[in-house]
Amino acid sequence: MIVRIMGEGQVELADSHLTELNKLDDELLAEVQGGDEEGFRRTLGALLEAVRRLGDPLPDEALEPSELILPGPDAGLDEVRDMLADDGLIPG
Repeated sequence: MIVRIMGEGQVELADSHLTELNKLDDELLAEVQGGDEEGFRRTLGALLEAVRRLGDPLPDEALEPSELILPGPDAGLDEVRDMLADDGLIPG
């Protein structure tokens, strides 16, 4: 799966990592819905760090279609709220 972090680029991520990422995504969804700014910041950072750690960066010149787009680390709570689906940022 190709994942884009807005403002950073793309990484290739094995589907086997989705379970771990979905746990963080569920936490993020709950924090956004509850308006927990501190928890939101912490969990968004953890989610993005996990994607960077588990994924293999694609070269900057690669323009692959992204299957998943995540907000950048400086995204605000309202911006992420607008990006959320019923099950979070990550399907599943």
